[in-house]
Amino acid sequence: MLGIKRLGLLAALVLVGVAPAAAAQAKAQPSEQDTQYLQAIHQVNLFEITTGELAQQKGQNQRVKDLGKMFVTDHTQLDQTVQQTASQLNVQLPNGPTADQQAVIDRLNNASGKNFDREWVTAQLAGHLQAIQATQTEISQGSEQSVIQLAQTALPALQTHYDELVQLAQQLGIPVPQASATGTPSPGATTESPAPGGTETESPAPGGTETESPAPGGGTTETPAPGVS
Repeated sequence: MLGIKRLGLLAALVLVGVAPAAAAQAKAQPSEQDTQYLQAIHQVNLFEITTGELAQQKGQNQRVKDLGKMFVTDHTQLDQTVQQTASQLNVQLPNGPTADQQAVIDRLNNASGKNFDREWVTAQLAGHLQAIQATQTEISQGSEQSVIQLAQTALPALQTHYDELVQLAQQLGIPVPQASATGTPSPGATTESPAPGGTETESPAPGGTETESPAPGGGTTETPAPGVS
């Protein structure tokens, strides 16, 4: 009889231990928004590291080389946090960039000279705009605090990269995507895909509006940087 009571007590203790563990596991499951952001920003990082290395190897303009080095450093550091956060939340990260991002990498591999510089800056402008938009969306719509904090940390670096790219694009005479009055980037192509960096191959000039109206008559290309209200 005593043995039965002990077994009952042991079973109760096991259940008490299992319940919090199950609750913790359920809590660890991030929302679809959080999961998609972690996966997308990881692919952005992979893309930026690869294209940053290409810029250092193939860039003709010294500023292209310098920005490429900056992007490799910053996105490598950011991705370490992304991987740690994803591991804690049991989120599977992709093994490589998106198909569109890989197509841009392939195009850059085949470009050379000044054409490479222009292709690189154009792709980076579009990719960073999309990354900024996705990060702003995570900050406003995310539910997992660790992912939101990651996005809050990433945003200033992405903004700095974009501002540097805008200055370089203006020096090289490359059209810059337009930004809305609120400072949120809103180029034409960024709404076609929520994944940052995913639309570069849909048009040789990401953003759609750059090549259609490059003349500065509209004024939109003169104040492109998001965050300027």
